[in-house]
Amino acid sequence: MYFFKTPALFKYLYPNVIWQGDRNKKQIFLTFDDGPVPGITDYVLDVLSEFGIKATFFCVGENVAKHPATFERLLYEGHGVGNHTYNHLDGWKINLQVYLDNIYQSRDTMINHGYSSDYFLFRPPYGKLKKGLSNRIDNNFKIIMWDVLAYDFSTKISAERCLQESIKHTRNGSIVLFHDSQKTIQKLKIAIPQYIAHFLNENYEFCRIDALFLH
Repeated sequence: MYFFKTPALFKYLYPNVIWQGDRNKKQIFLTFDDGPVPGITDYVLDVLSEFGIKATFFCVGENVAKHPATFERLLYEGHGVGNHTYNHLDGWKINLQVYLDNIYQSRDTMINHGYSSDYFLFRPPYGKLKKGLSNRIDNNFKIIMWDVLAYDFSTKISAERCLQESIKHTRNGSIVLFHDSQKTIQKLKIAIPQYIAHFLNENYEFCRIDALFLH
């Protein structure tokens, strides 16, 4: 079963994390997980630049360390940045303190490569939120989930379906999840430009996640 739209039950079980933006505003929060990856993240950045919009990238710290130039490019071009652990860990399979240390290692790596903020965005890999994390993580972290998942990583979902389902389930304030990784690039080339063009034609604004916290 594919949950292109996050079930309400998940939001009920985890009410203290952010699943979506304001349903009364024609805003979309486009996000990408698992990068930065040279060539692939660069492709996404090129498309975003072509359309003149911003997105948020939830980066794996190890990839930041390996590919600092790509990470620094997305910062330079004004996109949002989030933490996706240092080693893309499954939070349900690892000790909480080890998991926390991995998150902080990723944060420090991003800071060392030019990232700065009054708070940090965090998205758990696989959407698996470690029990007790929200009580233990530093107060300046904001945990971000999503309400539309493109399934661009699935070998069983075509690029066309990825595009169609993403458009179908996007609403005002949707946080939409794609991936800038090797296994998604062919789908991204089809889905991302058409997805963006569709909603720009519908007069939506594409925003960074941190727009949710600006007053």
